[in-house]
Amino acid sequence: MILTWLGRGAVYVATTGALGGLVAQSWGVRRSRPTHPGRWALLMMGGLLGAFVVMEYAFVTHNFSLAYVSQNNATFTPLLYSLTGVWSALEGSLLLWALILGGLVLGVIRHYRREESDAVVRWATLILFAVSTFFIGLLAGPADPFVHNPAHVLQGAGPNALLQDNPLVAVHPPLLYAGFVGFTIPYAFAMAMLITGRVHDRWPLEQRRWMVLSWGALSVGIVLGSWWSYQVLGWGGFWGWDPVENAALLPWLTGTAYVHSVIVQDRRGLFRIWNVSLAIASFALTVLGTFFTRSGVLQSVHAFSSSTLGPILIGFFALTVGAGIALIAWRGDTLRSPIGIDHPGSREGLFVVNNILFVGFAFVVLLGTVFPLLYQAVNGVQVTVGTPYFATVAVPVAVLLLVLMALAPLVSWRSVSRVVLWERSRGSAWAALVVSTVLLFAGVRHPVVIATVALATAAAGAALRTLRGVVVSAKRRGDLWSAWRAPSTGGMVVHLGVVIMAVGIVVSTSYTSRSEVTLAPGQRTYLEGHTIGFNGFAARHDALESQTEVVVSVDGHQIRPAITTFSGRTSQPVGTPAIDSSLLRDVYVTFDAVGGTGGTSGAQVATNVPAGSVVLGITIEPLLSWLWIGGLMIGAGSALSFGRRRHGEEVA
Repeated sequence: MILTWLGRGAVYVATTGALGGLVAQSWGVRRSRPTHPGRWALLMMGGLLGAFVVMEYAFVTHNFSLAYVSQNNATFTPLLYSLTGVWSALEGSLLLWALILGGLVLGVIRHYRREESDAVVRWATLILFAVSTFFIGLLAGPADPFVHNPAHVLQGAGPNALLQDNPLVAVHPPLLYAGFVGFTIPYAFAMAMLITGRVHDRWPLEQRRWMVLSWGALSVGIVLGSWWSYQVLGWGGFWGWDPVENAALLPWLTGTAYVHSVIVQDRRGLFRIWNVSLAIASFALTVLGTFFTRSGVLQSVHAFSSSTLGPILIGFFALTVGAGIALIAWRGDTLRSPIGIDHPGSREGLFVVNNILFVGFAFVVLLGTVFPLLYQAVNGVQVTVGTPYFATVAVPVAVLLLVLMALAPLVSWRSVSRVVLWERSRGSAWAALVVSTVLLFAGVRHPVVIATVALATAAAGAALRTLRGVVVSAKRRGDLWSAWRAPSTGGMVVHLGVVIMAVGIVVSTSYTSRSEVTLAPGQRTYLEGHTIGFNGFAARHDALESQTEVVVSVDGHQIRPAITTFSGRTSQPVGTPAIDSSLLRDVYVTFDAVGGTGGTSGAQVATNVPAGSVVLGITIEPLLSWLWIGGLMIGAGSALSFGRRRHGEEVA
């Protein structure tokens, strides 16, 4: 009972800090007086940190007096998965969400403490406290993680099997939440600019820095989630257009549009309506994604169980969108740009196309995600929207975005000179032509692959040309190290990461081969130039799990796909794939079935297969590791872009 008191007490302290900050800041914006919001933010953060520590302590010590701990932990749960178990279900995930939000609010207030008297900062701080009050209020009410367990429990149910099979559970959710929560900051400043009417000064570029930070965290979180799915789920893919995956993709798309679009406002004073709308939409879509994952309305391997939060979250989403639309309508005259686009082929003209592509694709993804809900509500029948729907739009959008990446860094502002453009793009164009020719001579006939690789080559050439210019400029100043801090460096590193990912995605999905083979001990088979052998079984048992491994050799390298049965809430066997990975290809092996009676392996039994033999699923995927390399580069480029820069410099 003591942990319930301590945890709830800490949440109440955080609630006091959030509410106190909201009330004090409301008084401050009306009276135009300083309110020292840092004190309230510190109180809020202290309460959230205290609540989080109490919950971590309960998990690490397996204290089942808390119902949440008994449902998601067991005495045999390893330390790592006890630590990560805090965010393995709905209430704890909201606690982590609120903790990250509290830290960001405190960081923003401290960052702008010398500008506390600025009206934009005051209103943004008020909105940050309002959002914090909402999420902390969920912890104090309907999503209380510190409910006392009335029964005397000696053993908990243990975590979900999929949440104790890969250490990425320690990194992926926090990064994803950091990205989601971080979009609150640009939203708060966008609303503050609309309220004060100051949409034309330095604040949009300030928003961009926070958006880049959040966007980078979300990007890496999405990539790590794909990697986790690829390593654990056993189907050999990395993205299934699952509703919860889409919920993460939606704000990423609008956030990507924003970090590009705001550059035009900084350089030319254009796109004011675009930018405030994108900032508001990015935050609103994170709230909608929270509704998708925490209301139980969508069926997904990633979603939490159903809860009572659905109406509350959808109401908050409606309030967020409604307030944003109302303010945009109110400030319509202020948002109109004093000038227009001089030439549709100029850099700002290409940014318009960029915005349309990202927002249009976000709408397509949103429609495909919510359509099953709407159809079921109207007709009472469950339907699904599959990969073909999304891929039909995703492929042409991706190709057009690669065209923009190849052109935009080379095109001038305001005007277009064909001579200058050809001079700048000539090297990239010839490189793309050479690569296309090599692919054709190598026997590649897939038009999407040839187009993607050629355009990716041109886009990489444009990025490298920009980076070369940065290095040359730094050398002339005698400060080569300053090249890392140059405005364009981070953006071009991100572009290179996207290019690498694009090639990896297109090549791997176009040339993936899947086979199912039956092998007896000592037998070998040959697939796509690879030698696959079955060397026997191995078993491992401990308090956490029982595992039957198949010892497989891939071109002489040993890997061990397995069937794992975890102790705890379920004894259902879980397949654990094994991957022989290299820069050029992955060989992905799953233990699908065993011949004969099957014994105690937990694997599916194939009665038509001789006893002692195994059925292996083998997927060969070229260039798949390029996805993870590209994702790391995107994260690195985002970190560079978040660095300090002077107002008015070009940032992409």
